[in-house]
Amino acid sequence: MPPNSSVPSLFRIRPAGAADVEAIFHVRTSVRENALTWDELAALGITPASIHAAITETPCAWVAERDGEVLGFAMADLPEACLFAVFVLPEHEGQGVGRQLIQAGEAALFRHHPVIWLETDAASKAAAVYRHLGWTHACDAGDGDVRLQKLRP
Repeated sequence: MPPNSSVPSLFRIRPAGAADVEAIFHVRTSVRENALTWDELAALGITPASIHAAITETPCAWVAERDGEVLGFAMADLPEACLFAVFVLPEHEGQGVGRQLIQAGEAALFRHHPVIWLETDAASKAAAVYRHLGWTHACDAGDGDVRLQKLRP
């Protein structure tokens, strides 16, 4: 690829590790849609310690990485069959990062469950992405949110 090419270099999806916690929080607090601050996350019980514990106790998170930079992440609750977090840095949206992170989470969840689910704002860009990837409406979740589900292929 020529050095001045506008095509972004490739990224890779890999399991998240304890060393990724700070980058995960950077991504989570940098998004435009469903934005939350560190303090708002802490009020929900989402802290560096809780994410560190989740990642080290169970393989439940993945990061998209390019040249040592974390571009996005996904997290799943394996026992509950739930894909509960997929976030991508705004400057890397539209490059397939979210799609590949979603697919990593789906693959892990489908190893344990025939039906998986998530909840998101019904009118969000994220909901449109999930629907494009085959997730279907399961029910309204209240407050403008929707529960989507996907069946194991």
